[in-house]
Amino acid sequence: MIEIGQRASLTILREKPVGLFLDAENLGEILLPRREMPKEWLLGTTLDVFIYLDSEDRLVATLKQPRAMPGEFAKLKCIALTEVGAFLEWGLPKDLLVPFREQKMRMETGKSYLVKILLDESSRRLMATTRIARHIDITPAIYESGEAVDLIVYGKTPMGYKAIVNNAHTGLIFANEVFQELALGEKLKGYIAAVRGDGKLDLTLHPPGRERVDDLEKQIMGELVARGGYWAISDKSPAEEIYAELGVSKRTFKQTVGALLKKRLVTLTDAGIRLN
Repeated sequence: MIEIGQRASLTILREKPVGLFLDAENLGEILLPRREMPKEWLLGTTLDVFIYLDSEDRLVATLKQPRAMPGEFAKLKCIALTEVGAFLEWGLPKDLLVPFREQKMRMETGKSYLVKILLDESSRRLMATTRIARHIDITPAIYESGEAVDLIVYGKTPMGYKAIVNNAHTGLIFANEVFQELALGEKLKGYIAAVRGDGKLDLTLHPPGRERVDDLEKQIMGELVARGGYWAISDKSPAEEIYAELGVSKRTFKQTVGALLKKRLVTLTDAGIRLN
């Protein structure tokens, strides 16, 4: 079934001065405005379009792709304030409404906000909300330790950064795992560090276990070759320096250097690492 707020391949039925009319099956015929028409098209062929309501609540199609789809989280810029709410720029001819009731704090033009995009079932309009906590999946998360996931940062606490996991659940990146400031709405690749008994997720930005060490071993060996066999970095170096050079914690660095020492590939001193 074809739905508002989704992409679909629709058959071209006819051309009119206003544009192309497409067969949206259960939704009826919908217009692809002339300004949106591709340079080449044929009656009876299909076009891949996004379906939504225009400013007059008419069903329309667009070839453009919004910056985020309904059900997804995204950081979008507020470009207008009106008597009905705020409007965000999201890549379509019609801007995205955030009604006042869906604003956790009153929005300001020029600022960007993390929102979730929703389809209002009663009005069939697409809108957004900044009330993120209401839209986090609270059912127990089924993940494996070490599993790669997509993260979106949505908050900061004294313990670390709260992140949305795979556009559904929430987890925590502990402060001692992060060596740079993360921005609200920033998208990251991460990993499940642990699934707690209560279903909450501990997150890390680095590959866990053996995979992480293997990757870092190759990185360190490559750097040593590139630097002529010696690198002025060691387990005595500050954690901030190690992270700036390699993007990992000092503990992970020490683990990896220890593995290279066991293989007798390097020699370690207080001042640096040397290839054997």
